[in-house]
Amino acid sequence: MASILLRLKLDSGSTDKPRIVILLGAPGSGKGTQAPLLSNFLKMPHISTGDLFRENIRNMSPVGKQAREFMDQGLLVPDEVVLAMLFSRLGEADCKGGAILDGFPRTLAQAEALDREIAATHELSVFYLAIDFDLLIERISGRLSCKQCGRSFHKKTSPPMKEGHCDSCGGLLFQREDDTKEMLSKRLAVYSEQTKPLIDYYRKRRGILKEIQADGSKEEILQAMILSLCCGKV
Repeated sequence: MASILLRLKLDSGSTDKPRIVILLGAPGSGKGTQAPLLSNFLKMPHISTGDLFRENIRNMSPVGKQAREFMDQGLLVPDEVVLAMLFSRLGEADCKGGAILDGFPRTLAQAEALDREIAATHELSVFYLAIDFDLLIERISGRLSCKQCGRSFHKKTSPPMKEGHCDSCGGLLFQREDDTKEMLSKRLAVYSEQTKPLIDYYRKRRGILKEIQADGSKEEILQAMILSLCCGKV
């Protein structure tokens, strides 16, 4: 298997243009798990828009200051500020060979702006990590975390040996407020409203979008994405 993956890895660099890879998927579908794995395999930086926001605000960059002004007023940060952050990051040296985007685009306007920016310079691949919402709610609503050391458990798939206590340090376990079934249902409803137009947008462009079933192991999901990229299926 290692030799096959190595050969695929070498083949993946055959395109003349650098590649932008977009990961779409519901909260808990595995984007945050897959992005660094794919980044390590393809030797491309993983760009999380959430991390990008925090970094620009922390460093008080010009766009970070703009974003902070809107956020301090309780307003959504306009697309032009988000795009300025992203395009500035894509212009850095480590993105010369491409990048993996996690959390972007969130709207059709952002997707269209990205297309205009990279159309002549990059290849584009979009992975939609698809998963049944009922399974997703069961998966996430069972998550538990240790208040002391941060270790994660699951009520069904990896429960602690002693109920309510961490196996590693004995700390108390808790469930994040936004991991409850009620909160998850609301988050998924918002996700569906925002993301379905994006999926339809990329699906209409033949060869751009690949739907990956996200109910398998992280290794299976990663392999499916790599095969799609290297065999020209996306």
